[in-house]
Amino acid sequence: MMLAKDEGRKKIDWWFLLPVFLLGVIGVVTLYSASVSEVESLQQNLCVKQMIWFSGGLVLILVSLLFDHKSLYEWAEGIYFISLVLLAAVFFIGVKAGGASRWLPLGPFSIQPSEFVKLALIIMLAKHYSKQSNVGGLTFRNLILPILILGIPVVLIAMQPDLGTATLLILIAAFMTLIVGIARRTLYLLAGVIVVFIPILWIFFLHDYQKERVLTFLNPSRDPLETGYQIIQSKIAIGSGMITGKGFLNGTQNVLAFLPEQHTDFILAVLAEEWGFVGTSIVLFLYLLIIVWAVSIGYNSRDSFRILLSVGLTAMIFLPVFVNAGMVMGLLPVVGVPLPLISYGGSATVSFMLGIALLLNISMRRSAIE
Repeated sequence: MMLAKDEGRKKIDWWFLLPVFLLGVIGVVTLYSASVSEVESLQQNLCVKQMIWFSGGLVLILVSLLFDHKSLYEWAEGIYFISLVLLAAVFFIGVKAGGASRWLPLGPFSIQPSEFVKLALIIMLAKHYSKQSNVGGLTFRNLILPILILGIPVVLIAMQPDLGTATLLILIAAFMTLIVGIARRTLYLLAGVIVVFIPILWIFFLHDYQKERVLTFLNPSRDPLETGYQIIQSKIAIGSGMITGKGFLNGTQNVLAFLPEQHTDFILAVLAEEWGFVGTSIVLFLYLLIIVWAVSIGYNSRDSFRILLSVGLTAMIFLPVFVNAGMVMGLLPVVGVPLPLISYGGSATVSFMLGIALLLNISMRRSAIE
């Protein structure tokens, strides 16, 4: 038996939509500043599109509360299959940009299927692992199917190529698998396989520009005018912001177009130059509030499917923030991961909001008597 509908409404964590809303507003404002070096019509177009995507995400959150998230348990395979079809469609009817084919045309907009694959993978793995009951942890035999579930979208995304999103999928799956538990011998075996696979990946699978990104991460000054230029300019922007920043529209690295990808992957550097350490800390604190709330939902859930779904969604929120911040500061290689709700991008914004919607749904129904 489920809780009465109006009783369930009382349990909606409306307050936790506040940091999400604030990040969305900060994102639009920062995007306006980040695109100030573009022509005015393009700048306005980017901001309007971002507002539409964010507003659409808020509507999806409200609509999703009408459905029980447990129905995803039954739909898991279908959602996963559809996500693979969309990924495969990119190779036939996808839009190419910057040497990569990652987007499907949708009228005046385009969608990036790899962003929604994160949700499909989380749902699929949550269903599969919720049926596991190995006391001593998962063995290698237990991991064969999850590896296949993960491997198919990772290979398709890596072929686009999009190493950043492929890496995020692997890390999300790793978080969920570690929560379930792995047998010690199997863990040692997997660690050995990874060590052996790394040089194979480097020699046979990574593109030249991806190798350059890793080498530039290790030594940004090796090619300061080409591969190292982006990260060097990002560090200059962050450093010039100091404590309180230079003020809105006053960031020289951005206004003078010294910082590449300033409205997407490196938008945090724009924010840091204009609002300084204080402004950046506020933004990261808002993310922290969301992450702590997401962890608490999983911690207080009663069944394994809800717990695993919460763990996967928490990882989906945390990892892009961690990777993007590390990338912008030069602590991680540049892998093309946008900052959720701040960077320009419709698919990333909508998929993030869908993740928030699922967490709200789990929170609303976690105390249901079934």
